[in-house]
Amino acid sequence: MIPGRAVFSLGLSQLISWGVSYYLIGAFGGLIVDDLGWSQEAVYGGFSAALLVMGLSSSLIGGLIDRHGGRTVMSVGAVLNASGCIALALAHDMATYYAGWLLLGLGMRLTLYDAAFAALARIGGPEARRPMAQITLLGGLASTVFWPIGSFLAASLGWRGALVVYAGLALLAAPLHLPLPTTRHGGVRADTAAPISRPLAPGGRKRIMAAGLYAVIVTLTSFLNSGMSAHMIAILAGLGLGLSTAVSTATLRGVGQSCARLCEVLFGRRVHPLTLNLAATAVLPLSFVAGLLAAQFWPMAAMFTLSYGAGNGLVTITRGTLPLVLFDHRTYGRFVGRLVAPSFLLSAAAPLAYAMVITRFGEAGALVLSAVTAALTALAALALTMLCRSSGRD
Repeated sequence: MIPGRAVFSLGLSQLISWGVSYYLIGAFGGLIVDDLGWSQEAVYGGFSAALLVMGLSSSLIGGLIDRHGGRTVMSVGAVLNASGCIALALAHDMATYYAGWLLLGLGMRLTLYDAAFAALARIGGPEARRPMAQITLLGGLASTVFWPIGSFLAASLGWRGALVVYAGLALLAAPLHLPLPTTRHGGVRADTAAPISRPLAPGGRKRIMAAGLYAVIVTLTSFLNSGMSAHMIAILAGLGLGLSTAVSTATLRGVGQSCARLCEVLFGRRVHPLTLNLAATAVLPLSFVAGLLAAQFWPMAAMFTLSYGAGNGLVTITRGTLPLVLFDHRTYGRFVGRLVAPSFLLSAAAPLAYAMVITRFGEAGALVLSAVTAALTALAALALTMLCRSSGRD
């Protein structure tokens, strides 16, 4: 059983950690370009470098959480996030700037959802599904909370001063990991002492196929998330919204995420993770179609950000819960760490890829790229669902 206090503290740490690290570039990227006079590729390349570090360290950090739990590992990550923010605030040259992003990359892998999900799986085993959804309620509001905060701080203190404040907030997340238990799930349900259900893909060819399809889904949705996190505000502004309107409209993404996740927490016990994943991925292509219509009919911009947030928010939950029903939870951290590693590597290319697409084809081109990627994701989710239904009949 995972204590409610630990779940709430972990959710609050997710809100802070996502806000001061992953969503940092969306708030300050344009300001850094203007101030330092560097190219967009150079500035957004720092975020790509951080995602590359996340991918290269993914399996190792998953194994550390399997062995030691999330309390110490995630607290160290919060300190690294703070250090990265300070390095960026002090950066006047490319070496210092990229060093800051490398610190943030390691800190993000130690603190964000994949680490939190592994920590919860270690404590609760198959019973961790509900806590996984619960912590994303607060984490999903990170862009809604921190993009306006970042904009206000940058206007008041400059982007460097804002990053110093971000560093202080990152440190506040460190003690929020202390309520996490260090115990490991014993293999039976706490309420009934009944044996846990058998994984849908316990071994053999179907395990390999399920792992591959899961990795494809995670990788493509991470590519979308990285690209949207870095460029959503710029895309909305390029579609004809003013900058302040683009910022406020982009924050609806977090509202969509948390509303969808609240529905999952309240009613999700009745929905299998495979079904939820299929429904969530089906929403994503439709959201980008709405984005393409926003230039002609501005309310579609709000529909775009809300629906993308809802689909992405649910996919984030199934990223954590699908392995609980597909594979053996006892090796969750290391095994899932290997499967999600490609997602960090491809998402590392997303900020640069989107920047190049926007430069050459405009904001509409970026939305077309997103719609195609989302459609491929939905097809992979459908294939995974059919594979596991076939497994259930074997």
